[in-house]
Amino acid sequence: MKRTFPWPTFWDTLALLFWGLMLLRYWWSGRLSVLLHPDYHWLAIGAGWLLVFMAVWRGLALFQSRVTYNPAGHIALMPRQWSLMVLLAIAIFGLIYVPRPFASEAALARGIADPVGLTRSQPRRFARNTPPEERTIIDWIRTLNVYPEPDAYTGQPVEVIGFVIHPPQWDDNYLMVARFVLTCCAADAYPVGLPVKLAGDRSEFAPDSWISVQGEALTETLDGQRRLVIVPDEVLAVAEPKNPYEF
Repeated sequence: MKRTFPWPTFWDTLALLFWGLMLLRYWWSGRLSVLLHPDYHWLAIGAGWLLVFMAVWRGLALFQSRVTYNPAGHIALMPRQWSLMVLLAIAIFGLIYVPRPFASEAALARGIADPVGLTRSQPRRFARNTPPEERTIIDWIRTLNVYPEPDAYTGQPVEVIGFVIHPPQWDDNYLMVARFVLTCCAADAYPVGLPVKLAGDRSEFAPDSWISVQGEALTETLDGQRRLVIVPDEVLAVAEPKNPYEF
C-alpha cells in the first residue's frame, strides 16, 4: 500500500466542503425559498452543516497523515477522477449561480391550472371563511375548485399580488396575474392565475413584472369558458416578494 499524499481523498473533501457551502449559501442569501418548500428548509440547512463538518473532519485527518489511499479499494461505474470533477463542477456552479423563481415563460410551457372546469347555471349558497379581499391567488383558486361557479363571486372585492403573463390567445386588454405553487421543491412547482380585464392595453405591464391588483370579480367568457375575471380599480407595479411562491 502506498503512503503518498491521498489526492483523491483531498478532492473528496473539497467536494464535500463545496456542496455544504452551496446549501448554506442559499440559506444565508435567502434564496433557499426559491428552490424548496419552507417545511424542508431545515433538511437542506442541516445537510449543509453536516457536509461542512464532514469536510473539516476529513481535512484534519488528511493533513495529520492519518488517511492513506488504496487505489485498488474503490469500485465505481465511471473513473474516480471523472466522478470527482462532475461533483466539484456542480458544486462550483451552485456557488456562483443565483437561482431565480419561475416566471411567465415557464408558466405557459407547463400550462396554467384551470380551476373552473365545471360551472353551474344556478349557483347555490356556499360559505367561505376567508374574506374575499384577504384571499391570495391560491386562496381564490382553492375556493373555485370547491365551488367553481363564477357568478357566485360577482361583485366581491379582490386584492392579489402576482407576476404578469400575456396569454397569446387572449385579447390585448386581458392579462393574467399568477403565482407558482410549491408543494415540495421547484421541480414540482405549478402555476395558477386569475384573468384581469384592463381598460387599456396590457403592454403597459411587461411579462414577468410583479403587480398588485385591486378590483372586483366579474364573470367573463374566455377561451370558450365562463371564468372569474378581475376588473381592476387599481393596478400597481410592486417589487418581487422575498418569497415569490404560494404554498
